[in-house]
Amino acid sequence: MNGDLLKIAVPNKGSLAEAAASMLREAGYRQRSDAKELVLVDDANGVEFYYLRPRDIAVYVGEGTLALGITGRDMLLDSGAEADEVMSLGFGGTRFRFAAPGGRSMSVADLDGRRIATSYPGLVAAYLDSHGVTARLIHLDGAVESSVRLGVADVVADVVETGTTLKRAGLELFGEAILESEAILIQRRGAAAPAGLDLLQRRLNGVITARDYLMVDYNVPRELLDAACRVTPGLDAPTVSPLAKEGWVAVRAMIPARDAQRIMDALWDTGADAILVTSIHSCRL
Repeated sequence: MNGDLLKIAVPNKGSLAEAAASMLREAGYRQRSDAKELVLVDDANGVEFYYLRPRDIAVYVGEGTLALGITGRDMLLDSGAEADEVMSLGFGGTRFRFAAPGGRSMSVADLDGRRIATSYPGLVAAYLDSHGVTARLIHLDGAVESSVRLGVADVVADVVETGTTLKRAGLELFGEAILESEAILIQRRGAAAPAGLDLLQRRLNGVITARDYLMVDYNVPRELLDAACRVTPGLDAPTVSPLAKEGWVAVRAMIPARDAQRIMDALWDTGADAILVTSIHSCRL
């Protein structure tokens, strides 16, 4: 292994794998084309990627074997590894909740002495301990929603998206969320920032921002410029350029992607025309 390369662990399968690879590609890093590849060297960017089981990534980073890793916040906390979150990556969002038959009338305090089935015993144990609750944890690798019906557990603690699967199993959600999880970049606890981390963070932040924002261009009469700029203030300020058409200016600004249609309508009502909205591939701010 080349000691000069920044070693980064990436999920090799599961819900985070494709999204992580896509983000890294958008950030300018090479990614594997064959799912059987375990290691990929990107000499141009001074990085070496290791494709590992998502649940193992925090362990490798915590032991200092690899400098950085991309995993889920849930997996990091469940592992108990000596690693810390460096930044969130804006994808892979999940929510952990408790569920049980008749759960709507229950609270976390009612879990004392109960059997709880989960695929994340470390995470759930830490949560229960913080609430002063003692329960028996049943570790299952999947399909925990069946555990109550089969008599293995009284309660489940699981990832919830819509809650439909749990409802079909006769379970009701209760209590606050155990954890709001998402994909994160992690580093060994207490370790100095490795060479290349700042560059990686700038690139990843550029991709995250580009996904959240769009670029709007439009023309507007100069006397209406102030009103239009109140609609599109940009991150710092909009770019304004004179047009060959007398009394008109061209304006360019970044806008939140979620508000794009509303902003276009407001600009039209203000008196702007030739309104164009385009995607941003990446950026540095």
